[in-house]
Amino acid sequence: MPSPTPVPPRDRADTPWRSEGAPPTPPPRRKMPGGWRGLVLAALIVFLLANVALSFFNQGDEPTVSYTEFSKQVADGNVSKIYSKGDAIQGELKNKQPLPDGGKGDYTKFVTQRPAFADDDLWANLSKHNVVVTASPVVVQRSFLANLLISLAPMLLLVLLWVFIARRMGSAAMGGVGGLGRKQPPKPVELEGGKRTTFADVAGIDEVKGELNDVVDFLKNPEQYRALGARMPGGVLLAGPPGTGKTLLARAVAGEAGVPFFSASASEFIEMIVGVGASRVRELFSEARKVAPSIVFIDEIDTIGRARGGGAAMGGHDEREQTLNQILTEMDGFSGSEGVVVLAATNRPDVLDPALTRPGRFDRTVSVAPPDRAGREAILRIHTRDIPLAADVDLDQVARTTPGMTGADLANLANEAALLAVKRRQSQVTQADFMDALEKVQLGAARSLVMPEEERRRTAYHESGHALLGMLQPGADPVRKITIVPRGRALGVTLSTPDADRYSYTEDYLRGRIIGALGGMAAEHVVFEVITTGAENDLEQVTNLARGMVGRWGMSERVGRLTAIPADAQSPYGLLAAPATLDVVDHEMRRIVDECYEEACRLLREHRPKLDALTEALLANETLDEPAAYEAAGIPRPPKEAK
Repeated sequence: MPSPTPVPPRDRADTPWRSEGAPPTPPPRRKMPGGWRGLVLAALIVFLLANVALSFFNQGDEPTVSYTEFSKQVADGNVSKIYSKGDAIQGELKNKQPLPDGGKGDYTKFVTQRPAFADDDLWANLSKHNVVVTASPVVVQRSFLANLLISLAPMLLLVLLWVFIARRMGSAAMGGVGGLGRKQPPKPVELEGGKRTTFADVAGIDEVKGELNDVVDFLKNPEQYRALGARMPGGVLLAGPPGTGKTLLARAVAGEAGVPFFSASASEFIEMIVGVGASRVRELFSEARKVAPSIVFIDEIDTIGRARGGGAAMGGHDEREQTLNQILTEMDGFSGSEGVVVLAATNRPDVLDPALTRPGRFDRTVSVAPPDRAGREAILRIHTRDIPLAADVDLDQVARTTPGMTGADLANLANEAALLAVKRRQSQVTQADFMDALEKVQLGAARSLVMPEEERRRTAYHESGHALLGMLQPGADPVRKITIVPRGRALGVTLSTPDADRYSYTEDYLRGRIIGALGGMAAEHVVFEVITTGAENDLEQVTNLARGMVGRWGMSERVGRLTAIPADAQSPYGLLAAPATLDVVDHEMRRIVDECYEEACRLLREHRPKLDALTEALLANETLDEPAAYEAAGIPRPPKEAK
């Protein structure tokens, strides 16, 4: 049963697990990226590069010319103004001149030095050529602050670049190649609002909650177990179909015991680089031990827990096997006093590695089955706590018409009913909303398809054949609804469900199922003497039932009481029997189906008036519910089975 509370969030995008109920860890101590040695080395490199940069900045300074060149320019009347401080002279030319001594480029402003032994009449020459002697320097030097900024700018840029590279290298070193691992230890996070999932949020699987109460009691009172020398199972494997509430149960155990809960999907440990998954497993268990007692939950463990030896890549040391080996090592290292319990969920317990399910690791396997009628009603009550229900809503009736549905299916059913009520502008959800939502979930959404009258009549006979044979077969499931309104991929649907849950099936019941499934094809054959493609899904059901009867359930005298076909075979035949036995299985399947088809045709010929009456009623109304269908066929409704 899905959880009504939110799923714990991840702390970061690269965190391969979620956690709730754990105390926050202190932030890690910040260290100098690269260490002090790296900083000194970077400072030397920056110093050298800064000198190179400063030399580049100094390329635009005014050239120093000889005093002879200066005297020549004064004599030629090409000096416009000068500034003198002691023997140092700065000046500016009227017209630019090429740099002396073979230098490249031209110059206008210059600097020179007047020799102390010079005996020329400099002032007279300057006055003669109208050279202005200024009181402020001709060449303005950069200030100390400007020089400092110019010298520090490249240094600061390089230091920032070095810190960035050092951080990237540090994260790659901690997290593996390319940073595929983790950058820092995980920080457990709290659920929003602090609400934890407990057994009060779990319904329909009370027997499973009873088995897990041992785990809760151990986490609450570990001293009592240690006093008697008892050791709690190191791991509990939750096995069951999808949607039965395995993840919710694990969270409820942690919430009931009030301990931190770490959850992760097995597929999130797998990466392309070998070794990353194993390191993530080590860190997950390390964090769980720090806050023990705690619970570690691994969902879909069959992703990495499949039996080894199936031609693994790279000599058997691929990423999946290394991750599995690390999980085995971590679980084998528990002494029982650490207070860490491992819960795992899978839909395929039969494919798990034996080393994973041996005592000492996953000591206990708990089967989580779909709920019974009372369980479905309890689940519906939980999922409708926040839904305003009308007075005519009968959740017991809804539970009786939903056999085989899991908690996830029932949660979806309640949500679909609420959505229908919103579309219909209602303030409450009615029983009709639940029934319509059930039709949508089980039969599919209605399609606006206009069929020719001939094909519409043939479809009506097809569905009436299914329904009539279901009504005539003793012990068959009652017919709940017949419709020729196209839904999903089907042109028409006949819905039959039992009054009470069934847990085992007799040969007569299975033969009746086959006869009912062949009723559509038989009706078309009896009435129109044609066979159409509309029986494709029916034939798939017939084939699966006949194969199970002969090859798995020992309902054939020729095959005997043995299993000739595995339950999980993807192909029509498995490899558990000899070819001669498989030929016998094929012959017996054909015999059973042929006998059932002949019986279906015989019954429809004998009750042809009932078939015609049911078809006419269906053509007139398009949809018939249970009372209307039995009334149209003229067959009394069978008494309800005991709950």
